[in-house]
Amino acid sequence: MTSETLLPFLVVTAFAGYFQTVTGFGLGMIVIGVISGLNIVSVATVAAVVSLMSLVNSAVALPGKLKHVHWPVAWAAIAGILPAIGVGVWLLGYMSASASSLLSLLLGAVIIYGGANLALRPSRKNEPSSKLSFLIAGVLSGLLGGLFGVAGPPLIYQCYRQPLPLISIRNMLIMFFAFTALTRTLFIAIQGQLDAEILVLTAWAIPVIALATWLGRRFPPPLTPPTMRRLASVVLIGIGLGLIVPELRVFF
Repeated sequence: MTSETLLPFLVVTAFAGYFQTVTGFGLGMIVIGVISGLNIVSVATVAAVVSLMSLVNSAVALPGKLKHVHWPVAWAAIAGILPAIGVGVWLLGYMSASASSLLSLLLGAVIIYGGANLALRPSRKNEPSSKLSFLIAGVLSGLLGGLFGVAGPPLIYQCYRQPLPLISIRNMLIMFFAFTALTRTLFIAIQGQLDAEILVLTAWAIPVIALATWLGRRFPPPLTPPTMRRLASVVLIGIGLGLIVPELRVFF
């Protein structure tokens, strides 16, 4: 691990950790999007690191909170997440080797979708969605989680549409992300892909994330919540376009 690789990675990680602390969104997408755009490390490596960071975050956030999860629909989402993660990991391995341009386009589209979700809050339904809709959202999130270690957008959109207490929605999402991160990590560990580079980057990233989180709580920017959401949306959409535009130039 050289300083030319480690230092930019930690700078991006610190920015993403601070950004998520003050906006509530975006750590995984910023780390994966920027690092992939800079070609510092491979998408597969940074996705594995993001999964491990998510596990650490969930281990701190979840104890004592599972009682708030709305389990009838949560189980349906988990049933969709589990098989889709394996497909996503397999697709990442295939596309990393033979379709890197398509991989960048897909990653950029996912990040833009996440930014758009942040800007446009979904309207709440009067009745909870069906288990089938949670199953479909789980499949889509599992696929994205397997590909990029970023499972958020489909389930975030699905959960925030529900007529459930905010505490239930937040803890259900944390639980989904924890399940996705754990399953993805087990998949790549079984395949022998959990190498030293991933473990070293994770070991460096965890204290950086902790410091950035403290700074975000102690010194938040003097902006209103709606302004922060718009800023977060613009940053994510900008990162997504930064991945897509160079690849589109190949076709024009």
